[in-house]
Amino acid sequence: MIRLDVADAVATITLARPERLNAAPPAMFDEIAAALKSLPEAGARAVLITGEGRAFCSGADLAAKAGSSVAGGEGAYQALTRSYNPAMLLLSQLPIPVVTAVNGAAAGIGCSLALAGDFAIAGKSAYFLQAFVNIGLVPDGGASWTLPRLIGKARATEMMLLGERVSAEKAADWGLIHKAVDDDALIAEATALARRLAAGPTLALGLARRAIAAGQELDYAAALAGEAVNQREAGGSADAAEGIRAFLEKRAPSFTGK
Repeated sequence: MIRLDVADAVATITLARPERLNAAPPAMFDEIAAALKSLPEAGARAVLITGEGRAFCSGADLAAKAGSSVAGGEGAYQALTRSYNPAMLLLSQLPIPVVTAVNGAAAGIGCSLALAGDFAIAGKSAYFLQAFVNIGLVPDGGASWTLPRLIGKARATEMMLLGERVSAEKAADWGLIHKAVDDDALIAEATALARRLAAGPTLALGLARRAIAAGQELDYAAALAGEAVNQREAGGSADAAEGIRAFLEKRAPSFTGK
C-alpha cells in the first residue's frame, strides 16, 4: 500500500493505491507507522510524503469499510484509535522535518496527512477537502486541532462545516500550506526542499519542530524556558560546533546530523 525509499538522507513515503486514488484503509496507516519507526536505522534526516497517480489521498477507504469490521461508529472509533491516530501522532513527534508533496485530492484523513508536514507543497491542480460533513461524519486525523491553528477559527469552521474544496492557490493564500507550484514542478520542488532539510543540522531542526508544536500550548514564560533547554541541547551538538566554526571562517557549514 505504500513504498518507502531512502536516498540522500531523505525517506520518501509514497501512498501507492493509485487505482483507488490512494484511499486509505487502516492497514495503510499501519504501514506508514511502521515506516516512520524504521527511519532512524535507515539514516533518514528528512521525510517526504506523496501519493502515486492522480491523488495524494482521497480519504479513508469507505468502499472497504462498508463490508468490513471498521464500518459503523464503533468500527470507525477502533480504526482511528488503533491505526490512524497512532500514525499521525508518530508523524507529529518525529525528530526530523517532514515535507508533503500534494498532488490532486487531499480529502478527509488525506487532508490531515497532507497538512501534517512542516512544509506542505501542492500542485496547482490539488485541493484540500474536509469531506466528513458531506457524509454525516466529523473531522478526524487531528483536523479539529490543526486547522484552527493554521488558518484561524473562521476559515477552519468554513472548511469543516461546509465541506467545500479549497484550491491549492487559496490554501497558499490562507497560509494553510507552504506554497502552490505548477503540477510538473511539484516533485522536483518538494524533493529539493527535503534534501535541503536533510543536509541541515538535524538535532536543531528536530528541537525547533518540537518547540513549534509545544509553543502553541505554552504560555510565554514556559516557551522561553523551553527554548533555553533546547538551546542547551543543540549547543552541545557537533553540528553547532561546525556551524560556529564555519561562521567564523566565513564558509558554508557541513552538517552531519549529529
